[in-house]
Amino acid sequence: MAILQTRGLDKWFGGLHVTDNVDFSMQPGEVHCLIGPNGAGKSTFFRLVLGEHLPNGGAILYDGADITRAKSYQRIRRGISVKFQVPGIFKALKVRQNLQIALQDHLSGHSLNEEIDRLLEFLKLKDAAGQLAGSLSHGQKQWLEIGMAIALKPKLLLLDEPTAGMTPDETHATGEMVQALNADGVSVLAVEHDMAFVRQIAQRVTVLHFGRVFAQGTIDEIVADERVAAIYLGETGHA
Repeated sequence: MAILQTRGLDKWFGGLHVTDNVDFSMQPGEVHCLIGPNGAGKSTFFRLVLGEHLPNGGAILYDGADITRAKSYQRIRRGISVKFQVPGIFKALKVRQNLQIALQDHLSGHSLNEEIDRLLEFLKLKDAAGQLAGSLSHGQKQWLEIGMAIALKPKLLLLDEPTAGMTPDETHATGEMVQALNADGVSVLAVEHDMAFVRQIAQRVTVLHFGRVFAQGTIDEIVADERVAAIYLGETGHA
């Protein structure tokens, strides 16, 4: 059974058909990347899955259940978590306090502190635990929000351009985090432009173009597809 599936998903904004009859599926335990040129409809698809937008047609299934009309918070309770492109951290609070906020409804006392320590180690933020979150580097802020997203122990983690603005070293370290999460059983759907990162993490790739599924396959199949190169890879550099 697919952990996430869409059937004939449609979204219009006025006269613009932003998501056009999208059939999509990913399996439990899969790392799936969604790529495509600017304006391809990636972010809209993402927000439809999360429940920020309601579709004009079609269905969204998560873990076998129809969540097409479910509220965002209901989807999160079912095991979906998200990290957006712009970090939504509490800049005026310390790094450790940010993680405490994310965890405090689920853990307390010694268990809470143990889990915060584990996350700080995983996120490479142990030495920054006492710093204000606003003083972190851009890459560290991205990692902190990933930590807040995975604090809920999701089945499905949605990542919206998680490496935007990162150095190559930070990007590679982020890929290692995604691989470690996946090894622990987390399914990951990432919207991404950085093809080196996609090559590092993706087991399957879907290419969107003008709101439609343009191509699907392994990263090697996608990179070898001359049609994809014409619309996307040539625009952003070779993989």
